[in-house]
Amino acid sequence: MFKKVLVTEDLGSISHGIAHILRERTGIDEIQQAQYCDDALLKFRRAISDDAPFDLLITDLSFKESHRERKLASGIELVEAIREIQPNVKVIIYSMEDRPGKIKSFFAEQRIDGYVCKGRYGLNELVKSVTDVFNNIRYVSPQLESAMSKNNVFELQDYDILLLKHLSDGLTQEEIGNHFKKNQISPNSTSSIEKRLNKLKYNFKAKNAIHLVAMTKDLGLL
Repeated sequence: MFKKVLVTEDLGSISHGIAHILRERTGIDEIQQAQYCDDALLKFRRAISDDAPFDLLITDLSFKESHRERKLASGIELVEAIREIQPNVKVIIYSMEDRPGKIKSFFAEQRIDGYVCKGRYGLNELVKSVTDVFNNIRYVSPQLESAMSKNNVFELQDYDILLLKHLSDGLTQEEIGNHFKKNQISPNSTSSIEKRLNKLKYNFKAKNAIHLVAMTKDLGLL
């Protein structure tokens, strides 16, 4: 089992609850806590310099603003900063975020090892995730697994995301085409854009362009 864990969570009651249940049910000896991402990064740096690095980071995604000046404002920024100094550390995110597309991106881009949704069964799932991640098994909260397995959540290309972003900003297909031409993005003809949107509406079973934008936002793709 992991020997040294850092929990980064701005709410003390949640942080203490995580530490308590992990000590009680996993037997982890050393669990440190940090309320700010900057403090968490300092703890990681100090642990590395002391030749006693952390084995696991558990972090929330969102941190409330305070009077303190912050260099790192989110859990994702923290993960990326820690990856630079300790690339192979295990990472579990424990958060309210439940959009499958967004969570998928954390596994792909930040190379996290587990994702647990805060909720009624969150702490029990967190214990399971720690055990699985220790055994090199990727963990995702059960309520998210089925949604994340749907192919249409992940099949959007960069071009599609850019197209939908401009559509969500209120641009017409003709205006999007002109913007693409100006920035040398292809295909950029109005007919090509219309065909691509029709294909996306078909894939997502969207009734119209507005419905398509709403669905992709709900999935965390925009």
